[in-house]
Amino acid sequence: MNYYALVPAAGTGSRMGDAALPKQYLPLAGQPMIRHALATLCATPAIANVFVVLAPDDTLWPAAQMAELGPKLRVLRCGGEARAQSVANGLRRMAVELGDIGNDWVLVHDAARPCLTVAMVEKLIAEVGEDDAGGLLAVPVADTLKHAFNGCRILQTVSRENLWQAQTPQMFRHRLLLDGLAVAPKVTDEASAIEALGLSPRLVAADVSNLKVTYPLDLQLAEWILQNRARA
Repeated sequence: MNYYALVPAAGTGSRMGDAALPKQYLPLAGQPMIRHALATLCATPAIANVFVVLAPDDTLWPAAQMAELGPKLRVLRCGGEARAQSVANGLRRMAVELGDIGNDWVLVHDAARPCLTVAMVEKLIAEVGEDDAGGLLAVPVADTLKHAFNGCRILQTVSRENLWQAQTPQMFRHRLLLDGLAVAPKVTDEASAIEALGLSPRLVAADVSNLKVTYPLDLQLAEWILQNRARA
């Protein structure tokens, strides 16, 4: 049984405002943002290969710089218009390149989560173990939640009990994830596709440092995390 990572990176990051580059290529701590996550996944001993899914017409991929990460990293130019489509296309291409991997594990990770660590990946792998429903990194919701109406008026306060904020990587068996995406092709995360099959993936507690860069200010926070972690 093998472990593979899959990083969909065919999007543009529309919520980053007027950024001149797609979000995954924005500079962060002296490197393209995507390189941080790829470096972590390539450095995880259990992971056999790291597949990054690009748009077919992507001309910004810094091939020479990424080659420094070693032979684990492989590029698939089969990205789709939406994340789920990119993941499904990537899973199919992985099977073409690797053969029968239906029972192997695939860890899908956001290109925009640059603060991932090897320890987080190893914790996910260890705690999911042989659970056929798979699992994902997540954090319990700590803030009081408000359900809004008319844009900016509170309709009600939502109980945060038993609520978790999903992160990535999200780890599932290759064949199962493809089946889930066939049933639910418009999901925004892989766990939702597995839920559509009637399964309940395991929540593996992470921490808030594994943030997703969504808005411009998030870049500053991610850079602070990376720089201070390097000094520790």
